[in-house]
Amino acid sequence: MAKEVGAIFIVDDIQMGCGLTGEFFSFEFAALSPDIVVMSKSLSGYGLPLSMLLIKEAIDAWEPGEHTGTFRGNNLALVSGKAALNLYWRNQTFSQQVRRLGAFMRRRLDAIAHQHGNKFAVRGRGMICGFDRKTTEIAEATSHRAFEKRLIIERCGPTDQVVKFLPALTIDQETLGQGLDIFEESLTETLNSARAS
Repeated sequence: MAKEVGAIFIVDDIQMGCGLTGEFFSFEFAALSPDIVVMSKSLSGYGLPLSMLLIKEAIDAWEPGEHTGTFRGNNLALVSGKAALNLYWRNQTFSQQVRRLGAFMRRRLDAIAHQHGNKFAVRGRGMICGFDRKTTEIAEATSHRAFEKRLIIERCGPTDQVVKFLPALTIDQETLGQGLDIFEESLTETLNSARAS
């Protein structure tokens, strides 16, 4: 559609890129070719602040050094980002691991939803999943209980009704499974408490 109307096509890959969906860019599965890609978050590879703007040469009007800011050009972040790219993205091994762990997480979340009568919707791709009951109270209480058990899970959605899973891409299956166990236990306790009141 952007090409049809002559618009510049921009993809915001700040939270969804850098491998979280199983491929390096979140839009690869759709065979898209954006004019501009905005990247950040996991880009430095080690949690250091770094962002990047990828622009097709045909529309790049900036001179070298003209695009500056707080998260651009930090030498340590650039070096660690290059090291992470070389270490994890030279072949398909890491990407396959992300997809495998993402499938494991999705199966577990689907099973948890099914255990509670499919009152929840599970969405996502790769290592990004959302668990939605469409009620803010359940998501909020579950995330609080999980925090008390030493698991940090965020919420998102229009009313923060979705529990959001964004584990580290380098997590091992055992640790991921332990986190999902804590989530399941926290959700069950929340639902039991809601029924009792």
